[in-house]
Amino acid sequence: MVSPRDAVRRAADTPMLLLNAAVTASRLGLPEIGGLDLLELFAFVHPARFCVPTAGGLAAALGLDTPGAQGAEAAFLRVAAARLLDTLGDPAWPERHGAWAIAQSLARQRWGWAQEVTRRLKQPAKPERLLFTTLPKWEDAAPRPRPKDIAVPDGQVDATLARLLGPGSEQRQGQRDYARAAAHAFRPRSMATAPNVALAEAGTGIGKTLGYLAPAALWAAEAGGTVWLSTYTKALQRQLDAESTRAYPDAATKRAKVVVRKGRENYLCLLNLEDAMQGGFGGRAGIFAQLAARWAEYSRDGDMVGGDLPGWLATLFGRAAVAGLSDRRGECIYAGCPHYRTCFIERSTRASAHADLVIANHALVMINAVRGRDEAGRMTRIVFDEGHHLFDAADSTFALHLSARECVELRSWILGPEKAARGRRRDLAARLSDVIAYDDAGALALEAAGQAARALPADGWGQRLTSGAPYGPIETLLCAVRTQVHARVTGQETGYSLESEVAEVLPAVIEAAVGAAAALEALSAPLLALEARLVAVLDEAPDWLDVPSRARLDSAAAGLRQRGQLLAAWGVLLARLGGAADPDFIDWFAVDRVEGREYDVGIHRHWLDPTRPFAKAVLEPAHGVLVTSATLRSRAPGQDHWRDTELRTGATHLALPPQRFAVDSPFDYARNSRVLIVTDVKRGDMAGLASAYRQLIEAAGGGTLGLFTAIARLKAVHARIADPLTRAGWPIFAQHVDPIDTGTLVDIFRADPRASLLGTDALRDGVDVPGASLRLVVMEGMPWPRPTVLHAARRAAFGGAAYDDLVTMGRLAQAFGRLIRRADDCGTFVLLGPAVPSRLLCAFPAGTPVERVGLDEAVARVANLLAFVAAPGKVSAGDDRARGGP
Repeated sequence: MVSPRDAVRRAADTPMLLLNAAVTASRLGLPEIGGLDLLELFAFVHPARFCVPTAGGLAAALGLDTPGAQGAEAAFLRVAAARLLDTLGDPAWPERHGAWAIAQSLARQRWGWAQEVTRRLKQPAKPERLLFTTLPKWEDAAPRPRPKDIAVPDGQVDATLARLLGPGSEQRQGQRDYARAAAHAFRPRSMATAPNVALAEAGTGIGKTLGYLAPAALWAAEAGGTVWLSTYTKALQRQLDAESTRAYPDAATKRAKVVVRKGRENYLCLLNLEDAMQGGFGGRAGIFAQLAARWAEYSRDGDMVGGDLPGWLATLFGRAAVAGLSDRRGECIYAGCPHYRTCFIERSTRASAHADLVIANHALVMINAVRGRDEAGRMTRIVFDEGHHLFDAADSTFALHLSARECVELRSWILGPEKAARGRRRDLAARLSDVIAYDDAGALALEAAGQAARALPADGWGQRLTSGAPYGPIETLLCAVRTQVHARVTGQETGYSLESEVAEVLPAVIEAAVGAAAALEALSAPLLALEARLVAVLDEAPDWLDVPSRARLDSAAAGLRQRGQLLAAWGVLLARLGGAADPDFIDWFAVDRVEGREYDVGIHRHWLDPTRPFAKAVLEPAHGVLVTSATLRSRAPGQDHWRDTELRTGATHLALPPQRFAVDSPFDYARNSRVLIVTDVKRGDMAGLASAYRQLIEAAGGGTLGLFTAIARLKAVHARIADPLTRAGWPIFAQHVDPIDTGTLVDIFRADPRASLLGTDALRDGVDVPGASLRLVVMEGMPWPRPTVLHAARRAAFGGAAYDDLVTMGRLAQAFGRLIRRADDCGTFVLLGPAVPSRLLCAFPAGTPVERVGLDEAVARVANLLAFVAAPGKVSAGDDRARGGP
């Protein structure tokens, strides 16, 4: 062990052998650190292969002995480096193809490992095919026939479930009943716009995933249709993909039957990659481009975010490098791209049209429905897992934002990015130049759109707004909005975004809105005219219009239509500023900030009840929908729990009532868990809060998930406890502190029972860490909703304080749900709150012991439990000795 100061000095003097340079630099307080990073070498040698980015994770991935004490990890790095480098000479190395050419390019980029790699690699006897010619091509196929109208009988559902579980597996009645209830969503529809909806709550441990996979896979096979499995988190998408192997154990069959779908921005764009490899990226970004090309040859589907591209690779080279290789600005030229036939996105889209199961996310399902895409018509059967998030997902999808960042995005789509890298032009004119050249009217509309787009905010808008010197009508409006927000806010916590209701609007805002509306109309008109010309060309089908050009025009027309609708919606929003409020919507002004730094200014509109448009666009066209979760129902005392569920899932807006089903968890929470409410840690006492976390983590010996309701408090606590805990042998990681993506943080936490992890909302939902790696959950304060303009309006509309309780209990239930993931798990949930209302304690599973204690007593209970869990024969948390009793 060396001190941080000594480590900084040594790193400055000599290039070091490192494991995750980004994290090392962060821990030493440095912006970056040079050296040879083993993770970069691993990404070259084993592209698209999973590895937890720790010494233990690397050892597991390479088949090496896990290093013991912390001091042994340093020596292990040399062993791991030797194993990786020796692999390059192994004749059986499965990822050899393409390595030599990429290594030569990396040498020219002066990659740190290049010398060691190139001297071990032999030039292939025959020239290898380039990446862009090795990738498989997708083929068009006839549309899939309409699914048959069938019902799936209970007996067949039972048999399919038994097959998925495998021979000799435990047959649980609760899981069987759940699967039968889920089958209601796969019955033929009895009337138009009235799907068969099943609302099904399955407590943790029931086996919910296989429970609905059974009727879904059965219906897909028998009816010849596609089932969309929609989740809220990428973590559950990965889990679903893994579980689907039970339904399709043969790898080739699974590739044909199961497709994972995400938004376009998640996938590698091959044209962007080609630009980057030819000089569009320089420095470290150029090295990343070569490693990304190495990965692309072996990737399953080109998914860069949550797929088989290691999450830590983006951390090592920066998020901007990853973003630069994906399609984030709608710049795709579709059939005009030389890589169109090998495009990962197009391959995934076409594969999903013929798949049995499409594993997607709530946002993609909703956006497809709203935009009327062809595949929306194929979403006749949908399973919404993590259904308790449907309200929030719909809220985001159907919201409207007229903000600086949105305007800059639109300007970039039309004019191309302000600071374009070397490579192809990316403006709308360049994307349509070869086809619009044949149409004079279209060319004029395109030119007019380019001129009008210059009125939109450009780079540097933030400084101009702050200094009171806006450029153009839109920036003038946003400057006036910013002035009103700063004039109206009072008493808001430093660092949070600032908000103001759209009420008693300042004359300067109304006046600026008139000019902004005129500028938006001047842009909308030529975009709509251009769309009309493209549609006319498609209808006329001139001789020069070949199949690729037709596909590109059709996609361009759809993009223009979408942005025309956006501009029209912005116009309606601006017209509202000087008039009466629409009771269906909530409007407000906001200055969005992170740690006090402003990053956006705008006008926002959300539906008061976002499940109304969700029900209309998504539920009504479907034939069957299953909405499921472990915490689907409200637990508020005195409330109609199912009625609250129907309101928050959109089921209440449908013509036919849903089928309701609930089955409790089979886990013995009374024996295996407990809730301790610590009453003597004062709110606002940061030193006391940090001390509480440190004592509890030490008592548990790590294995702690710490949840926070504010990023600022998370960072303050982490700063106080990270060094002493790490020195004591209890490594601690944190969201918003460590430069690691959330999925990788959870992987690290899951792999090391000594580690602890601090985080916020993303760790409260959907994290699955069974076993000893998670034995203590500590939650900082009650997770009350923040008092935003949006929440205040919904609180008033949906029951006042009862609405607050509904939201808060849902968060408590999800947080507690991280603790017990399988029957032999046991652990403690600690809530640091001096005044927790008793009415909210029903958020925890029935029978769970709940006690109010002081911090010292809580620490003693946690330590006592650890001692007995570590002993042979795990003792449940409800045991008298584990409770600290005699």
